[in-house]
Amino acid sequence: MTSLALTLLRGAALSPFKRRPPRPSATPPSGARTARVRVDIQQLIAYERLCGFAPEHEGTRGDAPLPLPYPHVLAFPLTMRLMAAREFPLPLLGLVHTSVEIVQRRALLPDEELEVTTYTEKLTPHRRGTEATVVTLVAVGGTPVWESRSTYLSRHRRATGTTSAPAPPAEPDPLPALADWRLPADLGRRYAAVSGDRNPIHLYPLTARLFGFPRALAHGMWTLARCVAEHRREAGAGAGTGADSSGSPTPQYVSAHFRSIVLLPGVVTYAADSEAFELRGPSGRVHLTATTKAPEPDRLPGR
Repeated sequence: MTSLALTLLRGAALSPFKRRPPRPSATPPSGARTARVRVDIQQLIAYERLCGFAPEHEGTRGDAPLPLPYPHVLAFPLTMRLMAAREFPLPLLGLVHTSVEIVQRRALLPDEELEVTTYTEKLTPHRRGTEATVVTLVAVGGTPVWESRSTYLSRHRRATGTTSAPAPPAEPDPLPALADWRLPADLGRRYAAVSGDRNPIHLYPLTARLFGFPRALAHGMWTLARCVAEHRREAGAGAGTGADSSGSPTPQYVSAHFRSIVLLPGVVTYAADSEAFELRGPSGRVHLTATTKAPEPDRLPGR
């Protein structure tokens, strides 16, 4: 795969030429990116420690399955190649991850070679700009095993007469609060080191201000991963294995919406029940909502 650093530089260089909002009728490019990927064990261990997946006993990791969100990290360089390309209609710099839906059909093991494909599915007008939906597919030996759909928002003024996406629905009753987490100022830089996502909005207050944010922001995928790790721990030691009590593969699922930014440093409250979780700020502002209850099998992504 092309050097991630060079890809990011290319995307940054092309971003000023993509400031004009895409036409309402614009269609996403049809070309998909594909690569074969293997896990770097040291990078995986660093990710697990930062996101709360690390095993109780440090040392040899063994062949435990990959955390549910981790294929997103493995696919990240390929996704950047897609979004840094000249034909991708939105500027790479300043893109904000607004939602993600993940379904995993069986456990993924760290020694497996993964066949990763990513492509842009659609563009959608949004009340704050334009959203692109990016699909990532992961297969092993030609068999689909993991899939995600992410939306990324490019903020801009909408052209007169364009249709805005509907406002988000009213927030449901808050979930029971279970823990408070204090997030350090360098969390964005630490997650960038293990994920490769070095979007300037996550790194320093100065680079975040260039895009209209008062301080650096936590990565949405870090907040999701940290919550998934906590939710799995609460569900018991067997959660996250991708198999039911008989040993048969069973889908894992999460659908998350990043409702508002998390400024660094800061304090957030983790709240959850058996089928959902959320992150809230000290004032009660909701940052992330997610459900782990999968829809009916024929309504899962890829069906």
